[in-house]
Amino acid sequence: MTTHTRTFSAKTLALCALFTALVAVCSQITIPLPLIPINLALFAVYLAGALLGPWRGALSLLVYLLLAAVGVPVMAGFRGGLGNLVGNTGGYVVGYIFAAFLTGLLVQKLGDSFWKLCLAMVAGCAVCYFFGTLWYSVLSGTPFIASFSTCVVPFLPCDVVKILLAALLTCRLRPALQRQGLL
Repeated sequence: MTTHTRTFSAKTLALCALFTALVAVCSQITIPLPLIPINLALFAVYLAGALLGPWRGALSLLVYLLLAAVGVPVMAGFRGGLGNLVGNTGGYVVGYIFAAFLTGLLVQKLGDSFWKLCLAMVAGCAVCYFFGTLWYSVLSGTPFIASFSTCVVPFLPCDVVKILLAALLTCRLRPALQRQGLL
């Protein structure tokens, strides 16, 4: 099965579920900060998009969002429920779906060399930050630029590290997953 098809076999669905679980676990690895915590969820989002492709990566994040919506404690701090999704960080969680999709799409279009993976993940990060910051700006009544300064700029150094590590791990995992017939 190529990464360009949209068929979902049992093996594919299991792999998507694995990435949903990975995002849930990485969401719990958190450094708490007053406004928006730093966690490793985006690291897992990058991996989902880069390894599963746009549709399967987005599916794994849609399932994550749905699990959070029905109250499964998959979000940072073992939180879940609609109340948490409509809070200040809800836009970032919605942005995960688009980040995985765009990352996967760019990897398909550009290729999967280390630097091309980094570029695709930077674009995915930008989409996630756009949704999350816009959401935060609207809910808090803070101008977008001020929200960007508060909600994005302080986190960029950590995002660089996450992107570099996710690209490196993708380069290592892709051949192994392909040998197993999972990609």
